[in-house]
This record gives sequence, structure tokens and C-alpha cells, in this order.
Amino acid sequence: MNIRILMMSVAMATTAGVVWAKLPAAPVDAAKAAEAKKKADDAAKKDTEMLGKAQDRAVANYRKNKGIRGLPATAKAAPKK
Repeated sequence: MNIRILMMSVAMATTAGVVWAKLPAAPVDAAKAAEAKKKADDAAKKDTEMLGKAQDRAVANYRKNKGIRGLPATAKAAPKK
């Protein structure tokens, strides 16, 4: 029984070592990486613009339903120096 436990412990330790071994990094093509970065940046910019528009629509809807008139508080505030 003790031999069986010892054998299983050694097998599990060996397997764990193989599973957690680091693999070398794959070579990266600079042109592909630059293109992927450009696409990611464009997508982030588009998402930011869409979020801003959605927030503006939400504010307009809130103001319409609550009967609030006038400019938003941020538009009325004087610019800081």
C-alpha cells in the first residue's frame, strides 16, 4: 500500500512539472503586430465614441422625462484655469 502511494505521488509530481513547464514564445511578425494594434486602437476609439453618444441619449431621455430644462451642469460651469 505504501509503495502504491509513493508511486502515485512520483507520477503526479512528474506530471505537474510537465504541465507547468514554460514553452518558448512564438515568433511575432512586426507587421502583423502593428496591424493588430491599429485595429485594436480603432475599435477602442469607435467604442468610446459610441459610449459617448449613448450617454448623451440617456441624458437627453432623462431630461425629457423629468422635465429638466437648460444646459447640463458641466456646460454651465466656468472653465478652470
